[in-house]
Amino acid sequence: MKIGIFGGTFDPIHNGHMKVAEVARAQLDLAKVIFVPTGQPCLKADTPISLAEHRVAMIRLAIADRPYFELSLAEINRPGPSYTVDTISELRDKLYIEDELFFILGWDSLLQIPRWKEPTRLIKLCYLVAVPRPGYKLLDLKGQKELISELSLSLILLDEPEINISATEIRKRLAQGSSIRRLVPAPVAEYIKSTGFT
Repeated sequence: MKIGIFGGTFDPIHNGHMKVAEVARAQLDLAKVIFVPTGQPCLKADTPISLAEHRVAMIRLAIADRPYFELSLAEINRPGPSYTVDTISELRDKLYIEDELFFILGWDSLLQIPRWKEPTRLIKLCYLVAVPRPGYKLLDLKGQKELISELSLSLILLDEPEINISATEIRKRLAQGSSIRRLVPAPVAEYIKSTGFT
């Protein structure tokens, strides 16, 4: 079975996240995509993020009508900083040996992989599926010769979708009292309205 793993803070989950997961599932023929909200990302240790209970609740609402999307609390339940290699290893241990994992990330995150914990081990555990991010081009990656060399057997570059929605912009709009209805799934918008999440 081919399984997508989509990690992130999802603060909040938005239509861009949903589109990325849908496109990756379709293009790679994934049986399912597992959303993994982070606890505290190690490279964003100084960045405040919303309470896990809110982020988890919004993911549940966003994926409720899509049986091929699942939620994992692996990073939420693990104490300390979140490291992708630990999460992938944990998920790998729960699957069949023949299952293949496809970790979905943005081109911007791909450039950060040399700074991640045990990048070489991570590459052996899963395929990396990189999707476009505004302001990042494939040419940016070509300067990373050592990175590309190591990734050559496990890297899949998708040329779509390029999403111009960011959780940061959504939180900014919420703080300003602006509408976010077209930026997040409808149940998420209702959750935010009812809880006052910002």
